[in-house]
Amino acid sequence: MTIKESQDRIIEDFAAFEEWTDKYEYIIQSGEDLPPMDPQYKTDDNLIRGCQSRVWLHADFKDGLLHFTADSDAQITKGLVSLVTTVLSGQSPADIADAELFFIDAIGLRSHLSPTRANGLLAMLKQIKMYALGYKVQQAQKN
Repeated sequence: MTIKESQDRIIEDFAAFEEWTDKYEYIIQSGEDLPPMDPQYKTDDNLIRGCQSRVWLHADFKDGLLHFTADSDAQITKGLVSLVTTVLSGQSPADIADAELFFIDAIGLRSHLSPTRANGLLAMLKQIKMYALGYKVQQAQKN
């Protein structure tokens, strides 16, 4: 599934809910559905700086694609990182680096997050883009 298709699916899922309480429940459920993160990756090196909650993000590069595992100690934050990794995991570094993440605004998420959660979301996205750029450069140097 492409990044655009994943975003379209999330937008479609959110459209099924009228109330933000239901949308928050969806976000929390997304976090609960996140596969468990191997404890070996819950290190300071994998902590996202800029998040009020503790959020760990680990990237694996395999067969030309980046795969992310993540976890958080806060339910909504775990749901947010789940949404982001659902969209971007399993994609090429170039596609991730170039991706325009429109689903955040399309579902109204940015305007319904507290400033600290919004900053945390931006920090997650920034870290993922940094991983992608790093692997993109590595690939370019090999070719």
